[in-house]
Amino acid sequence: MLNLYLSMAAFALASSISPGPVNIVALRSGTQYGFRASLAHVSGATIGFTILLFLTGLCLHELLAIMPALAQIIKWAGVAFLLFLAYKLAVDNGKLEVDEHGKGPSAWYGALMQWLNPKAWLASIAGMGAYAANGDTSMVWHFTIIYFFICYASIAAWAYAGTALRQLFKKPALMRAFNRSLAVMLLISAVYLVLS
Repeated sequence: MLNLYLSMAAFALASSISPGPVNIVALRSGTQYGFRASLAHVSGATIGFTILLFLTGLCLHELLAIMPALAQIIKWAGVAFLLFLAYKLAVDNGKLEVDEHGKGPSAWYGALMQWLNPKAWLASIAGMGAYAANGDTSMVWHFTIIYFFICYASIAAWAYAGTALRQLFKKPALMRAFNRSLAVMLLISAVYLVLS
């Protein structure tokens, strides 16, 4: 059983720590608002994802198989969302207005992002397909709980990294270059999603 849990944890870490829209927003939030103010986004994104993961494990993947049009709607909503985020980053002026007392992205925003995030859908379907495809409810619960803690730590790490990078991005030109590189990563994700 320990080997299974370690495998689940490795899958969760690889999926959660890799760049994606939620992590990019956490990084940007950490840079602008600081780590503490970013924790609402981290919490919301983690809860939103684990609800998606849990429902996928219970039966959502079967619903998507029965209703392929729903999968297409989710896909194109995700592409539109990625393009919107990329645009916002690309047109940002690069002036880092550090606001220690400001509010970072809300928990609701983080949760909604996960439901529009193609990476979250793919990770949910692939993960539950690998570890709970037989419908074993206890495995769905175990995987969801393991994923929750790893997802939280991963998104928080991105927010912390943003906070640590603040000094580097005091020059607007560097921040613009950073934002545009993040925008390119989101565009690549959107193109990949369209072509898949």
